[in-house]
Amino acid sequence: MPTPRSRFLSRRAFLARSAHGFGGLALGSLLGRQELGSAAALTHHAPRAKRVIFLYMDGGPSQVDTFDPKPRLAEENGKPIGMKVPKTQFDNVGNVLQSPWEFQPGGECGTPVSDLFPHVREHVDDMAVVRSMVSRFPEHTSANYFLHTGHGREGRPSMGCWTSYGLGSVCDDLPSFVVLNAGLVPPGGLENFHNGFLPARYQGSLFRHNGEPVANVRPREQRADQQRAKLDLLGDLDRGLLERAAGEDALDAALDNYELAFRMQSAVPDLVDLAGESEATRALYGLDDEKTELYGRLCLIARRLCERGVPFIELTTPSVGHDRWDQHTNLRKGHEDNARAVDKPIAGLLTDLKARGLLQDTLVVWAGEFGRTPMAQGSDGRDHNPHGFSIWLAGGGVKGGIVHGATDDYGYYAVQDRVTVHDLHATLLHLLGFDHTRLTYRFSGRDMRLTDVHGEVVHALLA
Repeated sequence: MPTPRSRFLSRRAFLARSAHGFGGLALGSLLGRQELGSAAALTHHAPRAKRVIFLYMDGGPSQVDTFDPKPRLAEENGKPIGMKVPKTQFDNVGNVLQSPWEFQPGGECGTPVSDLFPHVREHVDDMAVVRSMVSRFPEHTSANYFLHTGHGREGRPSMGCWTSYGLGSVCDDLPSFVVLNAGLVPPGGLENFHNGFLPARYQGSLFRHNGEPVANVRPREQRADQQRAKLDLLGDLDRGLLERAAGEDALDAALDNYELAFRMQSAVPDLVDLAGESEATRALYGLDDEKTELYGRLCLIARRLCERGVPFIELTTPSVGHDRWDQHTNLRKGHEDNARAVDKPIAGLLTDLKARGLLQDTLVVWAGEFGRTPMAQGSDGRDHNPHGFSIWLAGGGVKGGIVHGATDDYGYYAVQDRVTVHDLHATLLHLLGFDHTRLTYRFSGRDMRLTDVHGEVVHALLA
């Protein structure tokens, strides 16, 4: 695992400066790749998960309409809320608004899930539902940065970048952090997937949902040998500069990216070509329905990325004609359309991962940046609520069939077993085999980490 002191001389710089034994070092690297690519060879303790799929629900799904039923809302529907509430994002505090959806128990554990997610509800025996998440920020951009990077401002590495930095990748021809863009890049933009102060090779690579999957990968040269010769010449010139510039920098990362892009030219078309998948698999992911086809395709590609050794995969939210999950008005229509687009594909992904033996070492995380208020904004919407909301985790060493934490009777505040974003990050890293206090990078005179000086592993979530 990289350490602050070991990075002063990069692997590329070391090889470039070694006049003898170059071939032997390269051969040793290739022969040892299988061992070095395994998480156990790099981590602080035995990992439970080898990879993460982050299903990011951009905009803030309502916890009281999805995974946290509150009978009191129905009892007091239309009445002023019987508690003191903080200033909301838009300071539009209406009366109590009951959930338009019924909750039904799922699986053998009986965890109740809203009728918004009838397919996901079938998988609650594999899920740990956390009802006591809290955030520090009530507006999208800062909350997005906080969820992704552990910091409320831009410039910090994403959790995907930290995973890439710690684990690397066993895949030669794909990035170690892939973002499957379903059409909506979150507020805050690409900084949510940025490497920050980590070397640029660890940043997220954005795969588009239409047209060419990856920008700037298709070569201009007609023949592969022409492109290879151009890359070799560019590499020779850049290495000459690197010999005079100590340490890892943007130039070193650019060299890596050129080589990776060259290899991706053959890997990516095969990855996104779903023609070989069976009709049963396509139906499982909802590829036969225009409302679920897009997200289903990305969930299926996510499974393929898992099989190819990519350690961190994030899916953004598809566009369904509404402002993400951010329903300040028209809650029923907005949440129904958003849920319909992702419910069957997510259930299909969980089913497929489990059938292939991948779920046991794949950590699936479903989360938005915050939740919604239990009272109405206007007459039929909900405002932002960072004080108590729901997420869920499945696979990868997570204890299935449980509910962790609780909010008050209205579903406004987390009142039992609060879980912070730093706690979530610490737990994620723990499942990947890392002590979050030791996965550090030296920057600006101090050892930096994803959890900063905060965070505790939530052991109650671990199997």
